[in-house]
Amino acid sequence: MSIRRQVMGHAFVDKALTRAADTPAWPLQEHITEHVWGAVWSRDGLDRRSRSIATLSILVALRAHEELVGHTRAALTNGLTREEIVELVIHASAYCGAPAALSAMRVVESSFSSLTES
Repeated sequence: MSIRRQVMGHAFVDKALTRAADTPAWPLQEHITEHVWGAVWSRDGLDRRSRSIATLSILVALRAHEELVGHTRAALTNGLTREEIVELVIHASAYCGAPAALSAMRVVESSFSSLTES
C-alpha cells in the first residue's frame, strides 16, 4: 500500500478503495495492491521512472484511458516531464497506431489540465 500511495497519491488510492468497499470489486483492489504494487512495483530491476514509462506505453496500447489518467499523474510524480509524456504518446503512435495515440493524447492533455486547475 505504501508504494501504491507514493506513486498514485493518497487521494487517488482512497477514491479507488472507497469506490470498491463493500462491493464485488474489493477483492480485485486487494489483489492489485498485493501483486501489482507489492510484488511488481517493489522489484529492484527498474526504477519508478522507468516503470512509469513502461506503464504509460502499455496503457496507450491497451487504450486503457481510465488508468491512463492516474498513471499520467503518477509519471509526473516519478520524474517524467510533460514533454516526455507527450513524446511517449507520439512514439507510441508508430507502434500502436494513430487512433490509439490520438485518443491517449486527449486523455493526457485532460490530465495536465486538471493538474493545472488543482
